[in-house]
Amino acid sequence: MKCQEHSVSQPLVLASASPRRLELLSLLGVPFEVIPSQAEENDVSGSGRERVRVLARRKGEEVFARLPGRAVLAADTLVCVENEVLGKPADEADAVRMIRLLSGKSHWVYTGVCLLLPDGSVREEVCGTEVCFAELEEEEILRYAASGEPLDKAGAYAVQGRAGAFVRSIHGSPTNVIGLPLETVARMLREAGWRLFD
Repeated sequence: MKCQEHSVSQPLVLASASPRRLELLSLLGVPFEVIPSQAEENDVSGSGRERVRVLARRKGEEVFARLPGRAVLAADTLVCVENEVLGKPADEADAVRMIRLLSGKSHWVYTGVCLLLPDGSVREEVCGTEVCFAELEEEEILRYAASGEPLDKAGAYAVQGRAGAFVRSIHGSPTNVIGLPLETVARMLREAGWRLFD
């Protein structure tokens, strides 16, 4: 199979600087290297689901253009609550604002995943997970924001970190909330010819 030959002879390219995505992808046992995308991310509109699809593809295409003939995996994650789309907070005050918005409510985490293959074909999906936060005390919100953990996270929290104490329930993929829905990625790679856990 052509795709399998490429996947074996050349590592997959992960178009992301996220240490969480690197760690999650490494669990699948597929050889890969990290080449972060330099794509512009600030001029996309629409719903959170629409934005992550566009941004994941844009990130993947930017790296693919630099590395023709390589398979590239890209992803983008956003948090949506009460019709507001939350990316990464601009600063600590913005993190406080976001956590206040999430306190005591359910919200959705969307991750767009885009896999560009050496033959130029593209596979893309959007995964959604519903997360419910407990009602948080103001002091807890302020202390969490001051910890620095929220500053590079969509929605200003890391479910695998201290904010795990805020989460009452998760409906859907837990790894999606971290930034890479493993079941979705595993299926996409398998269908494209990769062998997992090799």
